[in-house]
Amino acid sequence: MTSPSPLKPGVFYHIYTRGVNREDIFVQERNYRYFLQLYAKHVEPAAETYAYCLLKNHLHVLARIKDAEKDPKGFPKPLGSIAFSNLFNAYAKAINKAYGRTGSLFQHPFGRIAVLTQSYLVQLVRYIHLNPQKHGLVSDFREWPYSSYRAFVETLKVSETFRVYRDDVLGWFDGAQGFVAAHHIPIDDRVLAPLTPEDFD
Repeated sequence: MTSPSPLKPGVFYHIYTRGVNREDIFVQERNYRYFLQLYAKHVEPAAETYAYCLLKNHLHVLARIKDAEKDPKGFPKPLGSIAFSNLFNAYAKAINKAYGRTGSLFQHPFGRIAVLTQSYLVQLVRYIHLNPQKHGLVSDFREWPYSSYRAFVETLKVSETFRVYRDDVLGWFDGAQGFVAAHHIPIDDRVLAPLTPEDFD
């Protein structure tokens, strides 16, 4: 298997990963909170977050990689790739220690697909937020507490430790009303196919 290319500065990506053999990566509620704390520590300095959803055995993130620092020869350092790798490694070590397990927790490498148009950004935000309902974890995606959806529809952010670029996302939907309305339109899997690997969900 060839190594995936580093995440490029200034580019939006659909970042996704799941547990090895579809194993749960979040066992208890405290695991979700701890993952978000680690996300703030490792990823926020290197990427802007526009949407996310953490599910029992996988996760989705829409992020834009920040402009990279340059090495002594003037080439950009792959900070985005390193940041996500450090996040997944740190979380896996903590889970292994807490639950007496060994070995990899996440599939390698983590998935990444560049999102190059605003129309795809809009579709992907909806897809990410609707995922808990798609997988039968809740009957209404709005009830799932471990996604960024509430950060866009509530005045106060919900127990977040890092910034979600709320105004930018709402602007893609022409405001809060458009955002809410768009989340009630069924997802067209054919439209999203380029951004969602067939074997992932």
